[in-house]
Amino acid sequence: MRADRLMAIVLLLQHREQVTAAEVARELEVSERTARRDLDALGMAGVPVYSVQGRGGGWRLVGGARTDLSGLTASEARALFLVAGPASSATPAVKAALRKLVRALPEPFRAQAEAASSSLVTDPQRWGSSRVEPRRPRFLDELQDAVIRGVQVRLGYVDRERTGTERTVHPLGIVAKGPSWYLVARTGTGRRTFRIDRVSSVAPTAEPVHRPADFDLAESWRAIADEVERKRTPLEARARCAPHATDVLRMAFGARLEVGGTTTDGRIEIVIRGNDERKLAGELAGLVDYLEVTGPPRVRDHLAAIGNTLAERYGSDRAAGTHERT
Repeated sequence: MRADRLMAIVLLLQHREQVTAAEVARELEVSERTARRDLDALGMAGVPVYSVQGRGGGWRLVGGARTDLSGLTASEARALFLVAGPASSATPAVKAALRKLVRALPEPFRAQAEAASSSLVTDPQRWGSSRVEPRRPRFLDELQDAVIRGVQVRLGYVDRERTGTERTVHPLGIVAKGPSWYLVARTGTGRRTFRIDRVSSVAPTAEPVHRPADFDLAESWRAIADEVERKRTPLEARARCAPHATDVLRMAFGARLEVGGTTTDGRIEIVIRGNDERKLAGELAGLVDYLEVTGPPRVRDHLAAIGNTLAERYGSDRAAGTHERT
């Protein structure tokens, strides 16, 4: 994204005082032509950059490189470093450059900028076959602000039984899962996940968040999502497939597919999760060219029944058509 590159160049100028187009190109992994075009665009947009001609020349910011990071406010610094986080669509090169440049931030902003870069995780896989349209929850901004500032909040929440509660939580991160948004937080009873569209009120406190030293939002969410998926799909069908078939099966089953080791005949052991034997057999029946189901027996029985029904219904029609032609 070009906006990410332009912001990265501004920070690069602040950090190094003077840069050449070649240095910008190397830092952001773009061509020198693109770097010069971006530097020119900053000047045209009103950013006070100017070029120094001749040997030893380059590009500088008017007023020098240590002028309070172009006057960025704390909220602007946080917003900037959101583009360096795991949920960003920025290129890896831009993310890397922004993370390096965090050292150029004034000390009061640095912690919040670093927190912003790890405050949000995006998981594009929807739960099951949900087709709910994404909608921005009412209290999303307030909760993300609490995560970044590292303050506890008094949280009002309505659960799936429509029971309202209120509690003080330690916000640890925000997750976008398909169209749904979640708050991962530490509570008096352990780590919990709250659907943000069920949050009824948010009141920040002055108390700091007690964040585990080894906490990683992406890893924590993977564990949470795996646990939820297992509860939603407790049935496991075991199968073997050819190596080239795993891509097709991933497209068909998504997170419900687990790929294991290689068997002695070169096939891959897999597990496919579901919540109903008959329904899972129906899903697998259309993929018989790609896999052999080895268990459980009830799923194999349903597959055999489906095969017999298909043979009786369509095999007899085929035979009758052949007889009529003769």
